[in-house]
Amino acid sequence: MVGHKILVIDDSRVIRARVKDMLPKGNFEVVEAKDGEEGLNCIRQEQPNLIMLDFLLPKVSGFEVFQQIQNDGHLRKIPLVLMSGRKEEVTEKIKEPFEFWEFIEKPFEQKQLVNAIKSAMAKAKKTRPPLESEGAAGSPTQTPSDGAASSGASGAEIAALKEQIAKMQAEINALKKQVAQIEPLKQQVVKIFNFVKQKVK
Repeated sequence: MVGHKILVIDDSRVIRARVKDMLPKGNFEVVEAKDGEEGLNCIRQEQPNLIMLDFLLPKVSGFEVFQQIQNDGHLRKIPLVLMSGRKEEVTEKIKEPFEFWEFIEKPFEQKQLVNAIKSAMAKAKKTRPPLESEGAAGSPTQTPSDGAASSGASGAEIAALKEQIAKMQAEINALKKQVAQIEPLKQQVVKIFNFVKQKVK
């Protein structure tokens, strides 16, 4: 009898097959999704016991899927393992420590996978602060990792806006330098014009 249903959301067929091969036979049923959109549908339809989520996905990114999971009172109780080839891709958007889910860096070995699954299942049992929709008053005061999840796309948007502002500031500084170089030329042209004007008189 199958004990656990694991949903593997990854656009790499190799990774999906690797996870399936590494898990003990007979104890797990592996459901696969090749992009974020399909993954979200599978989460709701299949009701898995654990989710393995790649952070970079087509259609709907792994980060967006993560946000939707964390903002749903029922879905966020499902044990979650985030996957990425570079941990920095995850920590840029979700601050450590990962208190309520686990992370595993690709490529991984069987022992690492099994340990990550065990850790995710243990972390999922921890008591979390309620979501605002569940009756939390005022603004959320979660741990750094949970705060990053609940802030959702706004955090990513703020980061993008800051980057745009920095670029605009650099362009403004460059323009100021150009103006500073033009001003002496302008004064010189005015002098020449006044000199020519006097000569004409």
